Amino acid sequence: MLYIVATPIGNLKDITYRAVEVLNSVDLIACEDTRHTKILLDHYGIKTPTTSFFQHNRFSKGEYLLGLLKEGKNIALVSDAGTPGILDPGYNLINLAIKNNIEITAIPGAAAFVNALVLSGKPAHEFIFAGFLVPRSGARKNQLKKLLETKKTIIFYESCHRILSALADVQEVFGEKEIACCRELTKKFEEIIRANPSQIIERFRVNPPKGEFVVVI
Repeated sequence: MLYIVATPIGNLKDITYRAVEVLNSVDLIACEDTRHTKILLDHYGIKTPTTSFFQHNRFSKGEYLLGLLKEGKNIALVSDAGTPGILDPGYNLINLAIKNNIEITAIPGAAAFVNALVLSGKPAHEFIFAGFLVPRSGARKNQLKKLLETKKTIIFYESCHRILSALADVQEVFGEKEIACCRELTKKFEEIIRANPSQIIERFRVNPPKGEFVVVI
């Protein structure tokens, strides 16, 4: 069995009893970063062996993990934070398991974009999760224009290094529409800013932005 296990996006307490039970019981845990996952495992006293499974070894390590699954081993797949398969190489292992008729199940839990959507107060009956927008401003504005045409709530991730330029492009495409900018979700310095793009930009110019961001339009 391949277990797709959601882990906390910040606060280590945000994990289910079932997830801890599975991580304790499997033969191996495939981690995006073993050092990062070790913090979580140590917190809960989990001694299960780990192995790395990340972007640059996803093909070779995927075949190795598939071989173990075919031998009857139980493997848990975790990402650095949240639900595996969303913007991480877990997608490749999940599809490899499906194509080889390996039984899989998901242990549900945190996903940053869902938290941000709920906290934003924006309509959630129809939405688009755009992941990380492209880094170049011109291409990013074209991407935002296409998203604008959908008439749905839009969610995307951004780093502290590009949040100001991304918000400037949001302002140009969407105008002074109120948006939600969510920072450090579930962590000590969690912050939800609901304001126009220009107001958020001005705020971040005074107080340089830190952490990871989720923007909801």
